[in-house]
Amino acid sequence: MPDAKILTVSTSTAAGERDDRSGPELAAALEAHGFTVVGWRVVADGLEPVADAVAELAEAFAGLLVTTGGTGFAPSDVTPEATSRVLDRYAPGLAEAMRAASPLGRLSRGVAGTLGTCLVLNVPGSPAGAVESFEAVADVLAHALELMAGGLPH
Repeated sequence: MPDAKILTVSTSTAAGERDDRSGPELAAALEAHGFTVVGWRVVADGLEPVADAVAELAEAFAGLLVTTGGTGFAPSDVTPEATSRVLDRYAPGLAEAMRAASPLGRLSRGVAGTLGTCLVLNVPGSPAGAVESFEAVADVLAHALELMAGGLPH
């Protein structure tokens, strides 16, 4: 079973003012698709906090890192920009598939890509948007991680 980590991006959740609703829903979806959630962090919105958290969670990690939150149009929504600061390579097909998962997905600016041996996905902060986006690409993620680890295409 592949490993996964979750990064919830929300200033109000990080401050303890609001419950994390998307993280638990995302964890359940990951586990339903055979992933083992081995790490979970909450961080406030912002370029530096998010970029630093993505880099730290991906360091020496061969698995999937899913960020939830900060992908929309609010001024504080900078998760894609922060993630882009640390990615090695982009995976635009994954981001495009996630956006196509639902009509509101077109409002997500999330990116996907690799950082070392870690595959990073930005999904929306709403519970439904997070799960829909993840499920839109879940069927190819194990294969992507296998390829990243040096496995041969089937």
